[in-house]
Amino acid sequence: MNSIPGDSPPSAPFFLGIDLGTGSVKAALLAPDGRLGSVATSGYVLSSPEASWSEIDPRLWWDAVVHAVRRCAGDQAHRVAAIGLSGQMHGVVLTGADGEPVRPAMLWPDARAVTELDRYAALGVDAHRRLANPPMPGAAGPMLAWLGEFEPPALARARWALQPKDWLRLRLTGRAATDPSDAAGTLLYDFDADDWASDIAARLGIRPDLLAPVQPSARQAGGLLPGPADALGLRPGTPVVTGAADTAAAILGTGLAPGGIQLTIGTGAQVVALTDGIGAAPDPRTNVFRTATPDGHYRLAAIVNAGLALEWAVRVFGATWDELYAAADHHGADTPSFQPHLAPERGAPGAAGSFSDLKVGHGRTDLLHAVLVGVADAIAEAVDVLAERGGTPVRTAGGGARDPRWRRMLERVLDRPLEHVAGADAASVRGAALLAAEGMGAAVPDVPSG
Repeated sequence: MNSIPGDSPPSAPFFLGIDLGTGSVKAALLAPDGRLGSVATSGYVLSSPEASWSEIDPRLWWDAVVHAVRRCAGDQAHRVAAIGLSGQMHGVVLTGADGEPVRPAMLWPDARAVTELDRYAALGVDAHRRLANPPMPGAAGPMLAWLGEFEPPALARARWALQPKDWLRLRLTGRAATDPSDAAGTLLYDFDADDWASDIAARLGIRPDLLAPVQPSARQAGGLLPGPADALGLRPGTPVVTGAADTAAAILGTGLAPGGIQLTIGTGAQVVALTDGIGAAPDPRTNVFRTATPDGHYRLAAIVNAGLALEWAVRVFGATWDELYAAADHHGADTPSFQPHLAPERGAPGAAGSFSDLKVGHGRTDLLHAVLVGVADAIAEAVDVLAERGGTPVRTAGGGARDPRWRRMLERVLDRPLEHVAGADAASVRGAALLAAEGMGAAVPDVPSG
């Protein structure tokens, strides 16, 4: 039974943001004064049926969303006026028309589609210019090509090939859609037309009708259905806006301005800077994607193996997170080196992770220190692609740069100061909530969360 009385929110509404991340979902309430109120997180575990695969049953996402939203909204649920969404990019969620998953969702760290990149290599210069990004196996386009080769029955049963936050919206509203910021990361998006590259999809052997309509990030995309409303404890009919990809939402949530550089460390790491357009040709070291604002673009240098490599080290060496970060201050002689390519890295899909320069005197702390240095070096290379070393400070968002010992190492390796953004741990979910407010025509002050 739905516990929310009435059919309209009160005069002082909250806007609910939901961010569907790689390892957890976060829900937060944004007040009319621009500040975040309650924030709740609920996690889930990915599956790897094969060494290079990364999957999850989307129904685990839904269970986590229900848990996080109910904890977050609590007795303020009746004040939720609209819902905004953000989520991890790339990958593909194959569903029927009713939103039921046809198979587990394939996620961005997945590398099974690496051989399908040959199809992209054969497309020609003009197609690559329109797609504006170097091919990578974790994007929806290569994954759909792989599914066509190895799982044609699953594709035959599918109505939609969605991004994670778009699957969640379909579950909430019964309507399929996407936005430019997420579509731009699929390797099926035409930057010239600001829409799907249907002709390129067909050349790749992908059904264009699997791709949901593209619409603005802040547009109302439907109302909350009674079943999901009851599960979440919210009012049926509550407007749900289209939403945005997590990095685009984080840019909005922190108010990144032109000329600034922002670093987010989670499972992966993203270094972003706003840009005027897509440039002359794809840069193999970077991606260019759409922001959550009309006609906006940002350039991104991404590292797949950031928090992913740190989590691996904690698990494999039986360390605590405190022990890992304490190793940042370790100053042993002739310390080993670590290449953090545990999952295929953009621009180097065939590279593998490794330790080198190991000696008999090295121990566990030396290896933990090497992992931190290897990840920091990868992040520094990404930052240097977007800005000259020793220049612009780097703003940090996300929860992966909170420990002061890790931050000191990053500052040394990057050779530039780090500036922590207030409320950075909730940047994407705040951006999602801001889109909900914009969709309702509400003017929310630019006040950092936290």
